[in-house]
Amino acid sequence: MRSSNEDSAIRRPCAANNYLTKLVRGQAATTCFIGVGLKTSLFFDFYLTNFFVKMVNMSKPKVLILSLVIICGIGLFFGNDLLNLYSEFSLKLPQIGEEVTNFLSKEVEKVILTPPPLRSGADNPQSVLTQKGVINWTNSQRAKYGLPPLSENSELDKMTEAKVNDMLENQYFDHISPSGEGVGDLAKTFGYEFIVIGENLALGDYKNDEDLVQAWMDSPGHRENILNDRYQEIGVAVKKGVFEGRTTWLAVQHFGLPLSVCPSPDEKVKSAIELNQDEIGSLQTTLSNLKIEIQNMRPKRGELYNQKIEEYNNLAAQYNNLVEQTKALIYQYNIQVNKFNECVATGG
Repeated sequence: MRSSNEDSAIRRPCAANNYLTKLVRGQAATTCFIGVGLKTSLFFDFYLTNFFVKMVNMSKPKVLILSLVIICGIGLFFGNDLLNLYSEFSLKLPQIGEEVTNFLSKEVEKVILTPPPLRSGADNPQSVLTQKGVINWTNSQRAKYGLPPLSENSELDKMTEAKVNDMLENQYFDHISPSGEGVGDLAKTFGYEFIVIGENLALGDYKNDEDLVQAWMDSPGHRENILNDRYQEIGVAVKKGVFEGRTTWLAVQHFGLPLSVCPSPDEKVKSAIELNQDEIGSLQTTLSNLKIEIQNMRPKRGELYNQKIEEYNNLAAQYNNLVEQTKALIYQYNIQVNKFNECVATGG
C-alpha cells in the first residue's frame, strides 16, 4: 500500500518545496514541471496559430495595413543596423594591387685581379726599364698565344704613375696602400669605369723590359693578367727610386675592360623606379589608415561617409596606376640589366 505522504506527493500540484524531499517526490515534481512547460508551449502555439488564421481571414486592406505596421516597427528598432548592413554590401572598398618590391635584376659585380707583388733579388747596375718597352713586350707575349694587342689608355697610364709614386713616397710594396686604397679606388679617382681591371706590380733590378715581362710571365697570377682575353686596354709606369734604403726599380701594369664596351642599364629608369617605390609605400600607408577609419565610421551613410569612400577610391586608383607603371619600368630595366650581364659574361 502507498503511504498517505506518497499519495499526497503524486496528487498535489507542483510546488518548490516538494522537489527534493524524496526521490519519488522529485520524480513527481519533475514530471509535473515538464507538463507545465508543455502546456506553456501549447499556449503560445495556439495563439500564434490563431493570429495567422485571423490574418488569413482578414480583408486585403487590413492585411496590408498590418504588414506596414510590422515593417515600420522593425525599421524603428533595427533601422541603423539595416542601413549599416546595406552600406557594408553596397559600398565595398576596392582592392588595391600588390605592392612593388625589389624585383630588379642585379648587375654583375666588377672584377678586380691582383696577384701577389713580384720581387727580384737580382743585382743589375745597368738595369733600364721603359714604359713603351713594357707595353710592347706584353703585347708580344699575347701575340704568341693568339690574343689581340692591348691598346694604351691614358687614364690607366695616369693610374699606374700615381701608384708607383705613392709606393716610393710611402715606402710600401702592395696592392693596397697604407690609406686602404686599391686599384679599384684609383680607377674611381681617375674616372676609369671598368668591368674587369687587373694590376701587376714588380720591384727589383731587371735587366730590361723583356726581362721584366718574362719574370711576370713566369709567375702564374701575373701571367693570367697578361694573357687574359677579356682585357682590351693597358697602362704602364716604371720608376727608379730609393726603396727601403736601396736604389731600385718599381714597375706597375694596369689592365682593363672598360665599361663602355657594354650597354649600361639606364640609371634614369632605375631612379624613376626608386622614386615610384617610395611613393607607393607612402600611398600604402595612407590607404591602410583611411580604410580603418572608414570601417570604424558609424553610421555608414551620409555626406562625410561618402566623401571618405570617394577619397579612398581615388587613392586606390592612383596607387594601382602607379604600381602598373612601376612594373613596366622594372621590366624595361631588367631587360637592360640582362643584356649588360650577357655582354660582361662574354667579354663584350
